[in-house]
Amino acid sequence: MPWQFKDQIAELINKYKANVDFLAIRVERSHGADIFLRSGKVETLSTGMSMGGQVRVCHLGGWGFASFNNLQNLESKIQEAIAAAKWVGNEKTILAEVAPVQAQIRLADVPQVELIAKKNLCAQYTEILRSVSPQVVSTAVRYGDCTQQIIFANSEGTLIEQEWADWELRCAATARSGDMVQTGRETFGSRRAYEDLLNLDNHVIGAAQRAVKALNLPTVQGGTYTVVIDPILAGLFVHEAFGHLSEADMLYENPDMLETMSIGRKFGSKELQIFDGAAPADHRGSYAYDDEGVPATTTQLIADGVLVGRLHSRETAGKLGEKVTGNARCLDYHYPPIVRMTNTWIERGKTPVADLFDDIPLGVYAKNWQGGMTNGEMFTFTAGEAWMIRDGKVAEPVKDVTLSGNVFETLKDIEAIGNDFFWDESGGCGKGGQSGLAVGCASPSLRIKNAIVGGEYDT
Repeated sequence: MPWQFKDQIAELINKYKANVDFLAIRVERSHGADIFLRSGKVETLSTGMSMGGQVRVCHLGGWGFASFNNLQNLESKIQEAIAAAKWVGNEKTILAEVAPVQAQIRLADVPQVELIAKKNLCAQYTEILRSVSPQVVSTAVRYGDCTQQIIFANSEGTLIEQEWADWELRCAATARSGDMVQTGRETFGSRRAYEDLLNLDNHVIGAAQRAVKALNLPTVQGGTYTVVIDPILAGLFVHEAFGHLSEADMLYENPDMLETMSIGRKFGSKELQIFDGAAPADHRGSYAYDDEGVPATTTQLIADGVLVGRLHSRETAGKLGEKVTGNARCLDYHYPPIVRMTNTWIERGKTPVADLFDDIPLGVYAKNWQGGMTNGEMFTFTAGEAWMIRDGKVAEPVKDVTLSGNVFETLKDIEAIGNDFFWDESGGCGKGGQSGLAVGCASPSLRIKNAIVGGEYDT
C-alpha cells in the first residue's frame, strides 16, 4: 500500500523544497487484469500488479521529471528531477494558486472476481457474436480492469490519498460476403462495478447483427445533407472535435489557436451549452482530485453559444491568468500530468427527438460510432449505423456513412438540440503518448445542417 510511505515522502519534500520553486511526489500501486479473445482463442490472459512513482519539479519555469518503480530510489530521483529543472529553467515559475489540501478518498471494498470468471464472460460474449450468422468470420473481445491507489504530496502542504477502480469491455464482429467486409463494434465501461459489464447480451449481439446487415446495404450517396445524430455519436463529436481544442496546453504557446479559441467568441446558438468536469460522480472521467492535487470541478466551456472557459493545469491557468479547473491527468506514474478532458457533455435541449426530423426533405440519420480522427479543427467520424431521412421520416438503412467538417462551422450549423440525453462510458482518450485514459461523454441528439457525408459519389 502506498499509504505507508507518507512519512518518508513528507520528510523528503521538507528536505528538498527550499532548493526549487515547486516539488511534487506521486506514488501509486495498481493491479488489474487483461483478457483478449480473438475468434474464441485466448491471446491474452493475465493479471498484473505494479508499484512506482514520479517526481515533478519546477524551478525558474523549467520542469524536471523522473519516474521510478523502486521506492529505495526516491531520493535519487528527486535529485535527478531537481537537476533537470535547473538545467532548463531560465524564466519565472508561474503556477495558479491552489489552497493546500489534506484528504483521504478511499473506495469501498471492491469484490474480488476470479480471473476464470472474467475469461468466461469474454467467452460468453464471443459465442453470442458468432451465433448471429455463418457470415461472421472473426470476433474480438477484450476485457480490462484496474484498481489504483495513489498518494500525492507537494511542497505547498498538500497530501492526498486517493483510489479508484475502472472496468472496460470491447466487442467486435467482422462479417464477410465475397469481397465485402463489414465490422460492428460495442464498447462498455464503468467506474462503479464489475457487474456493469454483465447481462449485455442484447448490446453485444447488436454489434454482430449490424456487421451482417451492412453486407447487403447500399452505400450512402456522398454529399452535403442535414443530419440527425444520436447522443453517442454526438458525445464523440463534442469530445474529439471540440474538447481537445479546449485543453489549454494546446493553446497558450500557439497564438493563432489561442486567438481562434478566444473567450467571448460566438460558436453556436443560444441553446448550445457545453461542459467538462470530473465533479459529477460515477462516470469514467470522475475523480475527487486531479494529478496535481487540484479539486475536481465542473467547467462550462460554451454558454449560450459563446466560449466562456477552457481546461487547465496549474501552469496553463497561471500563464493565461485563469482559474484552475482540475484537468491535469496522467495515465500512470510513467508519465507527467498534462491537460486532459474528464467527462465532457452537451447539455440537454428542448426539441422532442421526433421533431428533429421534421421538414428534412433528404437527410441522414446516424447512430453510434465506428471510428474517427481529428486534425486541429477538422474532423472525420464513421457512424456505426445510419438511415436516410426522406420527407421528415427515417427511411432505408445505408452503410459507410462518414461525417466530416470544421468543428467551428459544425457548431454554428447545429439547428436543434434534442430533449434526450445519454452518457457513453466507453471512452478511452489518447494524447501525448498517454492512450487509454478513461473519459465520459454525453449529449442529446443533434440536428446539423450542411454536414458533409462521405460515401459513393457519381462519376
